[in-house]
Amino acid sequence: MSSVIGFLSAAFWGLVVLSVLVFVHEGGHYLAARAFRVRATEFFLGLPCRLKLSVKSRAVGTEFGVTPVLLGGYTRICGMEGGNDELLAPALDIVMRRGRVTAHEVAEELGVDDDRAYDLLATLCDWASIRPYYDPALGERPGQSTYPEAFETPARDGDNLTEYDRGHDFSKPGSTEAGMPHETGVCPALFLEQERSRTYLGAGTLKRICMLAAGPLVNIVLAFVIVTCSFMAQEVRYVPDVSTIGGVEEGTPAAAAGLEEGDAITAVDGTPVSTWTELVDALAPYLESGTDLDLTVERGGRELTVLLDLPDGQPSEKIGILSTIATYHPTLPQAAQATLTYTGQVASYVAQLLNPSQTMEILDQSSSIVGISAMASEAASTGLSNLLLFAAAISMSLGFMNLIPLPPFDGGKILIELVQLVIRRPLTPRVQNGLSYLGLGFMIFVFVVVLKNDIVRFVIG
Repeated sequence: MSSVIGFLSAAFWGLVVLSVLVFVHEGGHYLAARAFRVRATEFFLGLPCRLKLSVKSRAVGTEFGVTPVLLGGYTRICGMEGGNDELLAPALDIVMRRGRVTAHEVAEELGVDDDRAYDLLATLCDWASIRPYYDPALGERPGQSTYPEAFETPARDGDNLTEYDRGHDFSKPGSTEAGMPHETGVCPALFLEQERSRTYLGAGTLKRICMLAAGPLVNIVLAFVIVTCSFMAQEVRYVPDVSTIGGVEEGTPAAAAGLEEGDAITAVDGTPVSTWTELVDALAPYLESGTDLDLTVERGGRELTVLLDLPDGQPSEKIGILSTIATYHPTLPQAAQATLTYTGQVASYVAQLLNPSQTMEILDQSSSIVGISAMASEAASTGLSNLLLFAAAISMSLGFMNLIPLPPFDGGKILIELVQLVIRRPLTPRVQNGLSYLGLGFMIFVFVVVLKNDIVRFVIG
């Protein structure tokens, strides 16, 4: 029974920690997209699922919610996929002129087959420039695995803005409801460019890089804040360099001389001392020779002189006094500096994964979801502060792992953006797919190795 409870506890806390951290990661992508006025239609805690609890924002149109598949989170940023088909503009124009139209009708008007028409309309749906129309009479329903037969315009205001665009106002003249024809006032090509500019695909290279980097950076910043606050909350013990006695050991020359905790030694056989270092140096000759000496101490505002009787002629290692122990809370700059050092260590640790001579050594010290779940449960059992610190460590690692320059990691997508910026043309789908397969192979390799390690550590023992 206890093993079942332990398994359920590990599964629960592992699920909580990873879901929250992935949700935070996706939140970084979402916030960056919104900052650059890129449309985002969904932002959920949990993986996509037909069952969901959500609410739609009136300000930005994004559907916020939670699904029962709590294995992370996701955000749908418009224009992450799709191509640059030359028929996108006329296809969009057809929908805008008619208000609602079937894919077959679009195919007929453009003189293409139905599959290409569906591809065009799917791209425009991904941009939130149009939307699917689910006809109950045909048994169609939202959430089905295929697109419906028809597509329609979304509600637009007089400035052609949809509910996903900041500043929309459907009370303006020229506004239309969903499914109604809408007069754009511009030529189809220009209108398509306006729509593209509100998607990830239409954002500039630097903006796309910022959107990609925002997810990992939010994980790193979150971890940085938690660890810094933890350092500031901790009491740091240290030995101040003062000649005040912190304690006296029983049965020692110091105890026999009547020295007490809190006494401040001011002189050793007439030699003034004010620090612990000076005290140790002054006592050294007497301890080596076993010579008695007088100590001048200050106690309660009075100065006293006591005789320290050492074994005659016998070297001694100590007289039986302990140094004072003090504590302090690190300041914000001190805590931040310590966290910065820790951050550098994590970054270096992740970077070593790409060094073939060190990859296996690093993986042997890493954990999969099995190990993370077990450690999350253990951290939760010792208190909230330890759980937060553990989550911070995972968040920091998650952030840097996602910056590895291989697709499908965010770092790999950033690398592709930078390469395309340098060569001034898009990489071919074949090259991008090759890089993605390489990155996917690396992910599978890492997963298999760390999972094997965790099974040996936490299951087999």
